Amino acid sequence: MEIDVWSDVMCPWCAVGRANLEAALDGWAGEPVNVRWRAFELQPDAPRIVEGDYAERLGRKYGRTRDQALQMLREMEARGRSVGIPMDFSRAIAGNTFDAHRLLHLAHEHGLQDALKGRLFRAYLCEGEAVGTHEVLQRLAVEVGLPADAVADVLASDRYGREVRGEQALARQLGVSGVPFFVIDQRLAVSGAQPPEVLRQALEHAVGTRAEHAEATAEACGPDGCEV
Repeated sequence: MEIDVWSDVMCPWCAVGRANLEAALDGWAGEPVNVRWRAFELQPDAPRIVEGDYAERLGRKYGRTRDQALQMLREMEARGRSVGIPMDFSRAIAGNTFDAHRLLHLAHEHGLQDALKGRLFRAYLCEGEAVGTHEVLQRLAVEVGLPADAVADVLASDRYGREVRGEQALARQLGVSGVPFFVIDQRLAVSGAQPPEVLRQALEHAVGTRAEHAEATAEACGPDGCEV
């Protein structure tokens, strides 16, 4: 069974969704599942590093005071901790994720896509790494086992750019407006960071029928960011 997941590495709800999917698959005794991470950019026009205070930017985006934005972030951090992700937005360095998505295609070819996805989530959400920069991407990709020369070649070229744009175009065709967005067995849509039991039910439904379609919604990040 194939599970395609559209997400961005700077999306906290996507990280929660990944953890919930792992929990749903833990002990799964059904047919083998292959998870493929697909590209979705929350801020496609962002520079490699977005300057300024994270909480202030969040407050301006949603019409909140800085204190209100900080409370939103604390609540998101608590949600992250509840699934084993020690988020720390006081260290977060936002930026452009197009190159990260290109490297995820390279990682897929080497059977390391999920490993790199998880490492990028942790680097951005927990460790204050500037994952929009080539220096950081090079180090993290090699850390999970990708060949250093291959990583450098991708970052120095436009390789996989067409594939990333293609996945984003497909997301628009599917009507994806927020991430994470799961497509199970190429026909069953589940939107948002659903809890493990909902994802498990979706898997069971997909196994039980190859003709029906279903959709669910939950917290997600959209083109304007994450109202955490």
